Amino acid sequence: MSTKIRLKRNGRKKKPFYRVIVIDSREKRDGRSIEDLGWFDPLKDLVSLKLERFNYWCGVGAIPSERVLSLAKKQKDESTKTN
Repeated sequence: MSTKIRLKRNGRKKKPFYRVIVIDSREKRDGRSIEDLGWFDPLKDLVSLKLERFNYWCGVGAIPSERVLSLAKKQKDESTKTN
């Protein structure tokens, strides 16, 4: 089973809201997920991501999408600035 870390769209028409999920690569975009890792609001440019679980899934072979990878880097940068 090949797993991916990608975005799942929620929200309304013209008001997107995304969940960052771990999902089997054969599932649809909005299909059943394995684990929920966080969320992303593009309208307010806010991100909340469980970095420990993200690192775990990357360690066991899950492949993050380009957008999720950039969101994780952004989250890591924000967490180092506050510390």
